[in-house]
Amino acid sequence: MRPDDANIAGNVHGGTILKMIEEAGAIISTRHCNSQNGERCVAALARVERTDFLSPMCIGEVAHVSAEITYTSKHSVEVQVNVMSENILTGTKKLTNKATLWYVPLSLKNVDKVLEVPPFVYSRQEQEEEGRKRYEAQKLERMETKWRNGDIVQPVLNPEPNTVSYSQSSLIHLVGPSDCTLHGFVHGGVTMKLMDEVAGIVAARHCKTNIVTASVDAINFHDKIRKGCVITICGRMTFTSNKSMEIEVLVDADPVVDNSQQQRYRAASAFFTFVSLSQEGKPLPVPQLVPETEDEKKRFEEGKGRYLQMKAKRQGQVEPQA
Repeated sequence: MRPDDANIAGNVHGGTILKMIEEAGAIISTRHCNSQNGERCVAALARVERTDFLSPMCIGEVAHVSAEITYTSKHSVEVQVNVMSENILTGTKKLTNKATLWYVPLSLKNVDKVLEVPPFVYSRQEQEEEGRKRYEAQKLERMETKWRNGDIVQPVLNPEPNTVSYSQSSLIHLVGPSDCTLHGFVHGGVTMKLMDEVAGIVAARHCKTNIVTASVDAINFHDKIRKGCVITICGRMTFTSNKSMEIEVLVDADPVVDNSQQQRYRAASAFFTFVSLSQEGKPLPVPQLVPETEDEKKRFEEGKGRYLQMKAKRQGQVEPQA
């Protein structure tokens, strides 16, 4: 890990790690999807499950990224990726990330054609049934996120501190060849890195301290982003606890050079959680968010629900659904 991979405190950006995770997942899933004779394809990222940043990675450490396929459906591949950091001076290794990603195989001849996934040999019978349950769960969650696709972030003049408008941020990026796969659409890891960057700006504006990515809720990729698109990545704070901040990030794509598709569309969405740190790396209290509009108050309550649910899950006491 080099200085340009990290923030001012020397901690590697969460987006940099997410990009490495996606690249490892893309390699192993593309390899599996081309393991039999037939139409050639490349695996495209469809979804990333919740990812926790278990331990910080620092400048000078070596990242070890390993990936394995854990389940396949007819048209998708589930990949588990682990990230280890190694201090090459002391030999100390530690687990920094565990992530689950879903890919779909797209034909090299027709980017809109999803191919069938070759069968996968499971080490035990229960593994397939457990994977099928995860597949059905993520499929349902993806459907539930689509209702938010029309939501947009509007700028506000002279916002008050600690409000949603005060810290909300946007980044505009023209998609070039270096951002894209062989198909000519954006790597999922590139999109995630930009999303993490915007979320980090929102968090830093709100608390004005050093901040780090603590976790990423499920990232859903609703549609492909093609080369030549102008993408707008918008972030806004939705909830604060005493020591964490939840930030919603929305990615919209504008196909300015594609005459066949003029409509701007929602390409991806996710929730990032950041924590505030002192110069010594200790957690700091977070200024409490002040929601002003009814929509902001509603998003705050939804964020609070996600926070409490995850807190209960970590304690082994998942609350029943209403």
